[in-house]
Amino acid sequence: MLRRDSFSYTVQARCALADAAALLGDLGRQGALHPLVVRVRRLPPRAGARASYAITDRLAAGSLRFPVTYRADVLVRADDEILTVARQWPATMVRNHTLLCAEADGLVRIDVEITLAAPAPLFAYAFRQARAAHLALANRLVSELERHRESPPAAS
Repeated sequence: MLRRDSFSYTVQARCALADAAALLGDLGRQGALHPLVVRVRRLPPRAGARASYAITDRLAAGSLRFPVTYRADVLVRADDEILTVARQWPATMVRNHTLLCAEADGLVRIDVEITLAAPAPLFAYAFRQARAAHLALANRLVSELERHRESPPAAS
């Protein structure tokens, strides 16, 4: 039996809309910011995907640490919307739907909804891990986007 639930969050960063979309649509770039990710490998895109990746997370259960590799597909990558779906055995799926909106004063609002489905025995653990990791990622995204905005271009 599968269980399903969602959580959402909103962050704002002072950056260009295109820069936010580029970072959020490239899971390889996000890998360095995600607290669980230890490896991201680009794969040939699955049918219907804009990009596909094999991602390895390092999870923990008590003092036990273990790697888990899953496939993530970027299905929509636009300036105002990013949709990714990650699938992992057994029957676990994470859907990330992100909407981006330019606001006044150079701010970009990033609205994220994460939906997780997993077998009932795994659900509570997977949901806690996903929520904690994505909220940590949200804070790192803001810093990363604003850091790049403050960095002047390198001299040629």
